[in-house]
Amino acid sequence: MERLSGLAIICCFLLVMGVVRCKTVKRDVKALNEIKASLGWRVVYAWVGDDPCGDGDLPPWSGVTCSQQGDYRVVTELEVYAVSIVGPFPTAVTNLLDLTRLDLHNNKLTGPIPPQIGRLKHLRILNLRWNKLQDTLPAEIGELKKLTHLYLSFNSFKGEIPVELANLPNLRYLYLHENRFTGKIPPELGNLKNLRHLDVSNNHLTGTLRDLIRNGDCFPALRNLYLNNNLLGGGLPDQLANLSNLEILYLSYNRMSGAVTPKLVEIPRLTYLYLDHNSFIGRIPDGLYKHPFLKEMYIEGNNFKPGTKAKGTHKVLDVIDTEFLF
Repeated sequence: MERLSGLAIICCFLLVMGVVRCKTVKRDVKALNEIKASLGWRVVYAWVGDDPCGDGDLPPWSGVTCSQQGDYRVVTELEVYAVSIVGPFPTAVTNLLDLTRLDLHNNKLTGPIPPQIGRLKHLRILNLRWNKLQDTLPAEIGELKKLTHLYLSFNSFKGEIPVELANLPNLRYLYLHENRFTGKIPPELGNLKNLRHLDVSNNHLTGTLRDLIRNGDCFPALRNLYLNNNLLGGGLPDQLANLSNLEILYLSYNRMSGAVTPKLVEIPRLTYLYLDHNSFIGRIPDGLYKHPFLKEMYIEGNNFKPGTKAKGTHKVLDVIDTEFLF
């Protein structure tokens, strides 16, 4: 009997410990319930119970992913998109200190991103595109050292692109297009060793390519560079040849001028080249017509000499949308 009693005590102890291990950290429960209260009925109907990670027979809240951390569960992913959330960015999100993914895209969030965003030290993916967010970007985004994907396109951000983005050593994809950014693109972004895709198109950016590409070892991993539909001036610097991994160079609808440097021929994997609707002059270097990878070259709307021809069939650019490859 004593042996059975001892086993019962051990089983009860393990059961209690199991319950403890299933508890969600209070900080995250409080934060998600604050968010729940602010989001309104469009989200609340799918968030049943008080524990966002689930409780008993209740499943985790829709869009909430939790992980075991020690004796507790923590919220590691929050994906609440395309549900017409209206109102300011929910600051309580910044209390979810173990978040690795935050996806609130395609809603109607307004106002600025709060500087408290810098608290999310584990964040790898931040997706806020297709909202109505405004104001300048907080420099504190540069504190998210683990960030690999940053999607802020299709908002109304203004001011200069913060140089602090160059403090994100793991950043691979940076989407800032369709906003109201002004000033020059920080050349410090060229120090990002892992950056593959940079899209700052459809803003009000000024400066020159020479400002952006100052030395021979910048943007070592860059494949796609979208600078179109801005106010960039100047010419095509020879330093472009140093972007050895570049595949897409999109410069359409700017104020660039001068001759097309033959150094472009030295970009080994250049596949799509958009020079149209600028003020370039002269002729296209012969080597670009013989380039083994170059499929499309757009030159319309410039001041090239008569007879200068484009290259390719000018089909719609068929590029995989990397915004969904994470």
